[in-house]
Amino acid sequence: MSIKSILKSTVAALALVTGGALFAQGAPINAAAYDALVAQGPVADAATIASSTWASKIKKAGTLRFGGVQTSNLFSLLNEKDGKIRGFDAGLAQLITRYILGDAAKYQFTQVTSSTREQVLINNQVDMVFATYSITPARAEKISFAGPYYTSQSGVLVKANNKMVQSYNDLAGKKVATQAGSTGPAILAQYAPKAVVQEFQTHQEALDALRQGRVDAYVTDYTLLLNALSLGASNARLAGAPFGAQDPYGVGLPKGSDGVAFINAFLKKLEADGTWAKLWTVSIGQRTGSTAVPTPPAIP
Repeated sequence: MSIKSILKSTVAALALVTGGALFAQGAPINAAAYDALVAQGPVADAATIASSTWASKIKKAGTLRFGGVQTSNLFSLLNEKDGKIRGFDAGLAQLITRYILGDAAKYQFTQVTSSTREQVLINNQVDMVFATYSITPARAEKISFAGPYYTSQSGVLVKANNKMVQSYNDLAGKKVATQAGSTGPAILAQYAPKAVVQEFQTHQEALDALRQGRVDAYVTDYTLLLNALSLGASNARLAGAPFGAQDPYGVGLPKGSDGVAFINAFLKKLEADGTWAKLWTVSIGQRTGSTAVPTPPAIP
């Protein structure tokens, strides 16, 4: 969906408190367990690399250029103390880097937003985009997607004391934040056509608008909202169950790239050897109190 920007919150984000206090940060990721898991990832042999023009180009360059975010607590968060990015998306990106180059640290990171993800691929600024990136027909006209590697739906976040909104059915006439360039505007047009929609450029700006009372609710990817709650949003709550179509997250690649087949085979390998489940557990499950590992989505 958006840069989920999933679940995409800032290091200072969320505890919707009155009086404008900063959002409280929740429990950090188990960095040692995460780093050990990435360091144990598989490494492709020469024949596997040679079978893909996309992978061969990266191997020759010695660096994998990927677009992502640094503010998503569960998916891709920068640790300012050690300078490392960790999370579910970040872990998969680093595991792909290790698979191709033999070293998970040999990547060049480019910050992207919901509005710039396609353009950095079109402009050849990055080799791939890993940013809770929803696969949509409109986006697939401009770029190619590997995956999906994860699925979510939409959700509604409100202040804990808001009793008027219990689900998306209560959004008519309400001021509702969502992210520009995400699937949020289309979801609201379909499920809450009478809502007064306000689009923001980033996840954090939308959260701030809700905290400050400038909007009544925030609709975005459900996983992003779980991310916000994982950061300690004691004065916020999810209104109702997830809704809307399944939102598949994919890996953005240049249009027509044979990297699609390469990454799909890699993702299937991670699912088969248990790495996907272990990464989900350390990045998301342990952070949200979820013990049931979800079934990965089917990969074409």
